[in-house]
Formats: sequence, structure tokens, C-alpha cells
Amino acid sequence: MLDAVARALRLTPGEHAYLRNITLPRRRAGTGAAACDGRGARPRVRPQIRELLDAMDDAVPAIVYGPGMDMLAWNRMAGRLSFDFDALPESELNGARLLFLHPEARVFYPAWAEVAEEIVASLRADIGRHPDQPRVHRVICELRESSEEFRHYWEAQSVLDRNHGTKRILNPEVGELVLTYEALSLPADAGQRLCTYTAPKGSVTEKRLRALTEKVGASLA
Repeated sequence: MLDAVARALRLTPGEHAYLRNITLPRRRAGTGAAACDGRGARPRVRPQIRELLDAMDDAVPAIVYGPGMDMLAWNRMAGRLSFDFDALPESELNGARLLFLHPEARVFYPAWAEVAEEIVASLRADIGRHPDQPRVHRVICELRESSEEFRHYWEAQSVLDRNHGTKRILNPEVGELVLTYEALSLPADAGQRLCTYTAPKGSVTEKRLRALTEKVGASLA
């Protein structure tokens, strides 16, 4: 019956998955007190994935995200795109938390409202993929309590399962970057995605990424 409703409403695959998972018995997604009390452990990133991140370091910024948009690992280039990840406590290493709660988020993201809407809709899709994952619910609960803007976007009920697109970042060292991102699921690591950031060959952003690579190398010399 749910499948028929989804077809009639012309739901996207992400919206369809969300509908099915939140209506399954014993797997009902929610953000009540019980869901908010569970913290959940941050998954570990396999050594082989960390090696892959390091291998891409000179050319491709890359981050591994876990359920609820926790940032689990990144290479040096990714750590210089916007926020200084290495300087942040683990509790703040979450894409959604940084966007809504970090004071510099609107500086780094010129199209902040667009990014915010997409991230909240992606968190709803995350519930559809991982209805039993306590960390997803915990992140949502914390943001609903801490951010009126998050609550506004959350109440829109949008669901978006996007694995590619573009993102504008105002980098403090080299200027505006218009990056293409790809989010690749890691089949052997449930709930983890490898997100890479690149730029078209010959573009201004590609040249600025090369300049940033040189700056990263110089700082480590």
C-alpha cells in the first residue's frame, strides 16, 4: 500500500525510503525523549580508507561522513577548505552542527540558506536510511533545541538524498571556491560516505585549489 501511495505522490527514491522506514513496526523514527537520550558511538574509519584519504591529499579534498553527518576522517586539503577541523573538539565535528551553530558558517558559505535547507532535508533522508541509528536522532534533537533556524527548516518536512552537486565556499586563504562534490557510499562500512571535492579542469577554482595545495605543503615544510 505504501508503495502505491509513493507512486501516486511521485515521491523521489529518498522520500519513498523515508516513508517506508518511518512506518515500519519497531523501527519508527522519532525525536522524542527516548530517541534524544541515546548518544551512539562514532563509527571507526578503516585504516585502508584513511590511506585513501592521504593518497588524495595533494589534489582532492575528501571527508568521510558517518550517520547524522558526523565527520569521521578527512585529509589535509579538506581541513583547509573552510573550518579548521583539527582545532575542533570531537563533539563539534558534525557538518550540520557546524553549519547551524558555528559563528563563521555564514562567512564560509555565501549561499548559507540554500546549504542549510539541503542539509536538513538530507538529515531526514538519513533517518530513512538508518531508522535505528541513535546518533542521527541525537544530532537532530540537539539542533532542534539549539537553533531556531534549524527548527524552521525541519518543520518543512523536506527529504533529499543527494549524492552529488556543487558547493560554494569562501576560503579565507584563496577566495571563493565553486566545488563539485560526490558522496560515495562505502559498502563495507555501513552508514559511511566518502565525499570528494573537485573543480573543472582549467577553471578558476582549480587554480585556487592548486594554490591552496601549495600553501598546505608550505605550512608543513
